[in-house]
Amino acid sequence: MESAIRPFKMDVADSDLQSLKTKLSHATFAEEAQVSESWDYGVPVSDLKKLVAHWKTNFDWRAQEAKLNALPQYKTVINVEGFGDLDIHFIHQRSERPGSIPLVFCHGWPGSFLEVTKILPLLVSPEDGPAFHVVAPSLPNFGFSEGPSRPGFGIAQYAECLHKLMLKLGYDKYVTQGGDWGYAITRLIGIEYPTHCLASHLNYIRASRPTLTQHPLQYLYYLLPRTAQEKAGLARTRWFMTQGLGYNLEQSTRPSTIGAALADSPVALLAWIYEKLHDWTDAYPWTDDEILTWVSVYLFSTAGPAASARIYYEAQNTHPKPREDKRMMEYNPGVKLGLSYFPKDLLVFPKCYGRTLGPVVFERVHDDGGHFASWERPEQLAGDIREMFGPGGGAYDVSMVWSGK
Repeated sequence: MESAIRPFKMDVADSDLQSLKTKLSHATFAEEAQVSESWDYGVPVSDLKKLVAHWKTNFDWRAQEAKLNALPQYKTVINVEGFGDLDIHFIHQRSERPGSIPLVFCHGWPGSFLEVTKILPLLVSPEDGPAFHVVAPSLPNFGFSEGPSRPGFGIAQYAECLHKLMLKLGYDKYVTQGGDWGYAITRLIGIEYPTHCLASHLNYIRASRPTLTQHPLQYLYYLLPRTAQEKAGLARTRWFMTQGLGYNLEQSTRPSTIGAALADSPVALLAWIYEKLHDWTDAYPWTDDEILTWVSVYLFSTAGPAASARIYYEAQNTHPKPREDKRMMEYNPGVKLGLSYFPKDLLVFPKCYGRTLGPVVFERVHDDGGHFASWERPEQLAGDIREMFGPGGGAYDVSMVWSGK
């Protein structure tokens, strides 16, 4: 397989677009009834019908494709130990400003490289503060990256893949940004490659309750009465754990079963993803074109729309011990952390939880925003990152690595 870094443009086959329209024309919907129109039961049938009609008759994938193809996209082969060569797709936009900081942006599910597009100009060419060279890969099995052909590709392998991509691009030292699976992957990058990954910013914070023996100061904070904001965050967390976790259990245990529906039916794929776009955001005003572009990236993905579900299974079943989820929540003293909390994220714990992950040098609790912060609140997220690495920020010394000072 060719190992060079090659420019890439999306070019979905006309036959695939025609197949989509044919399938949409033969879609069968559940009967509209009072229960089928309540979000408590999932995506309302009327909403689904409206989106399918737009997808079939008005949505212009070629226009979206052309817009995305204006971004600097590439592919290159990364060898992952035990899994061989994988052809990886990524956006790589360098800043013209001297001393810019290399940053790898890691998406999750049901996101993609699309999530970086709104914050790219805010990080690459900001009016003030530090600038960044931004690398935003499609994870293996997502978007236009190839997927592994054998089982066992866990979070450590995703971390290895992204780390090797950064090295191949000439970035021996870099920083990371992640939410959703990007949290897990960038956490392991910091644990496995601490001399390369100098700092991490997270907008999804999964952490354990502090204990008296391991984190005595944070444990004292934990014992204090909860603020109204903390109570609301814990209520949001309880909602997710009791009412929003079904997809996770299915994809963690039998990804091929739901995968059969996602691979065969664009309507099933739309419903499966659109539910999350609705439930996981803070009243974000999704347009039909935005929704269908997100879903189309999955539909037309290199590994197929079923492949991305397998990350849940592999994360739960990867060996050897200790399990990766335990490692990623341990204190890592070598990588500085920035944490941005958004109230409509999925897990919204008090700050004393997040401080058990490592040396926290930046924290901000936002008044609004949800799980897809880079899409919902790009100015706020990019502002947090710039402040963390800017003059007076907790990771300003990290930015000096590239400034030549």
